[in-house]
Amino acid sequence: MTEEVELRPQLQEQLARLQQLQQTLQAVMTQKQQLEIEASETDKAVAELDKVTDQTPVYKSVGSLLVKSDRQTLLAELKERKELLGTRVTVLGRQEERTKERIKELQEKLQEKLRPTSSAN
Repeated sequence: MTEEVELRPQLQEQLARLQQLQQTLQAVMTQKQQLEIEASETDKAVAELDKVTDQTPVYKSVGSLLVKSDRQTLLAELKERKELLGTRVTVLGRQEERTKERIKELQEKLQEKLRPTSSAN
């Protein structure tokens, strides 16, 4: 009986940790998805800039304004942005995998503690 009473706070703590990890995983996955969308949009912008010449007027969005810019400068900025986004997506992917592993380990521990131990009888 005392063992059951002692386990309850520990189980509650582990369940709370599991919920926290699941929320973290959801946040990481959402952020990763948003960055992947932004990377895709950046690719589309680069593709459009590749279709025009250096003499074609191009503009970039700065806040709520469109500002005339140089095509080569924009291409360089977009490619740098794409590289940064790729790095962040990679980092978030690793964090996602680590979080999934931690969730799996914690779920296994919880299942082990919740299994009935009456098989010894």
